[in-house]
Amino acid sequence: MLANIQSQLGAQAVERISDQALRDASLVFKSSLISQLETFKDTGATVDEVTFTEPYSVNGVRTITVHWKGPKGRYRVIHLNEYGTVKNPNPRGKGAIARALQASEAAYKRAIAESIGRSI
Repeated sequence: MLANIQSQLGAQAVERISDQALRDASLVFKSSLISQLETFKDTGATVDEVTFTEPYSVNGVRTITVHWKGPKGRYRVIHLNEYGTVKNPNPRGKGAIARALQASEAAYKRAIAESIGRSI
């Protein structure tokens, strides 16, 4: 679909449209992720530090990455909550990010399609 649009509008226009679609869809994913992270909320630092990168290219594909950035340094412990540890193999929030990805997949695709449709 983007290739067809690119032939009509040009590469820069397609990149701008796809970047906006990714930003819009990342908001959909963020709401799902935050609802999943609430299961092991203690101080709220994990939820507060959820951030997304600006769109960038990886092997020619535009993408956005979710990460945790903030003063509490939650990026250090996110993988422990997601996968567990030897001493605590099943923490309360185990698999929260994977569940958020699965739960928001249809809404994410719908947000991408709607954003592209609005931009054209």
